[in-house]
Amino acid sequence: MQAGRPDAAGAAGPVPARDAGRAPARRPGRSVRRFIPPQHGAWAMLLVPYLAGLIVTGWRWPQLPLLVAWLAGYLLSFYALQAVKTRRIQRVRRQLLVYAAVAATATAVVIAARPGVLAVAPAYALLTAVNAYYAWRRRERALVNDLALVVQSCLMVFLVAAVAGSAPTTVFGVFAVVLAYFTGTVLYVKTMIRERGNPAYRRWSVSYHWAAFGACAWLAPPVAVVFALLLARAWILPGRPVTPKHVGIIEIVFCALLLTAIAVAWG
Repeated sequence: MQAGRPDAAGAAGPVPARDAGRAPARRPGRSVRRFIPPQHGAWAMLLVPYLAGLIVTGWRWPQLPLLVAWLAGYLLSFYALQAVKTRRIQRVRRQLLVYAAVAATATAVVIAARPGVLAVAPAYALLTAVNAYYAWRRRERALVNDLALVVQSCLMVFLVAAVAGSAPTTVFGVFAVVLAYFTGTVLYVKTMIRERGNPAYRRWSVSYHWAAFGACAWLAPPVAVVFALLLARAWILPGRPVTPKHVGIIEIVFCALLLTAIAVAWG
């Protein structure tokens, strides 16, 4: 008998005959969790560029189906890449069918309202091909793949502008800032988790944040304040006993600060 587990005739009592052979009841919420990826950091990359675009362009009704298409498209791509990685599409068939239906419907509404969004489609196709390549090789954590995901996320700023009828030039500065933030976050998070203790990664991360701070000081001083804090974070925290959970909490705070700075600079 295993420690900590009562046997059938012990504390748990005998198994009634009517229950013999019956499959154990599913825990509530387990089926729901099968449709939600365990990638908590991805939600910031999905929402921050979208919200940053809204801050500059303002609200238009097609931006709601755009958000639905964006979130459903991410969920669809996650499970599609899982199928590529495992070579077992049947494991995620239901997720693919559900999210493909939602994404296709919402995307059709957006395209009907604002056909100009299709101009960004080739870039997304190319970046998705990069993701598929690394998924096939089972190297999703490669730096190039992470950066491809960052660019995909940040291109949402231009989609929000296209839906609002704004020229791409109106959001280019915001795109550059959001891209700089998430690129730095990729490097920093690696120094905290997967490349913890790697001095080369730490030097790259700190050097990158110095350059990003200098660029933002010229582009938008309110944003430069946030990047000064990001530089301090990249310099001080690696090597310290910070758990992945606290790394995530810190990034949520910085996302809020970044959006606030964008609102001050461009809102």
